Amino acid sequence: MLLLDASVWIAAVDKDDRFHSAARALALTPAHPLGALDLTIYEVANVVGVVKGQGDLAARICRAILKRSDGRVARVDTALAEQAVKLAADNKLTAYDAAYVAAARKHSWTLVSADVKDLVKPGLALAPDDPQL
Repeated sequence: MLLLDASVWIAAVDKDDRFHSAARALALTPAHPLGALDLTIYEVANVVGVVKGQGDLAARICRAILKRSDGRVARVDTALAEQAVKLAADNKLTAYDAAYVAAARKHSWTLVSADVKDLVKPGLALAPDDPQL
């Protein structure tokens, strides 16, 4: 099971993103079962809908996230939040990035991120074009 963070969903619709093709394949190919983190909906809505001013596209992506995850949506609860805080402190991550790592670990999902510096290089996630996928 893969957990795509918001950066992957955004890359899937951004033709200028270096991970566009790989991210699109992961997001759209049913051969890759996906889980989701509820936080992803808010991050995509903020970046695509608010920052980029593409509300309709943001809504379509959010619907796709929920459809592709087929009910496998990890919700931030007390245990996940506590683990995220610890991971953030231990790995110098944002709370957002740490929440993805915590959710992936809790559910034994493989985290996929376009955040090379903070998540891929330290070995906390795989890049969308990683051959292991």
